Amino acid sequence: MGVHAAVVRIELYLRDCRSLKAKRALIRPIVEGLRKRHRVSVSEVAHHDAWHLATLGVAAVAPSQTHLVEILDEAERFVWSFPEIEVLSVTRSWIEEEDP
Repeated sequence: MGVHAAVVRIELYLRDCRSLKAKRALIRPIVEGLRKRHRVSVSEVAHHDAWHLATLGVAAVAPSQTHLVEILDEAERFVWSFPEIEVLSVTRSWIEEEDP
């Protein structure tokens, strides 16, 4: 039985934000939606003090590589569905399971 895991780094540009409060209001539904709808772990991991930038880290684990790719693709599409943000980059890193 294998364990497949990956981490995705999503860089966002928030063009209409004028304050950190506005940024949090925009990021919160994305983070909560990823957690609830796609059952992934997610956190804002960089640019905490920048109004127009945010970086989300998304982690997922699945029993097969195919299922993991499906989860990550759906999560990524969810982020792209927010018209008020611009996705600057998406980077996937695969975590290899080591034999015990």
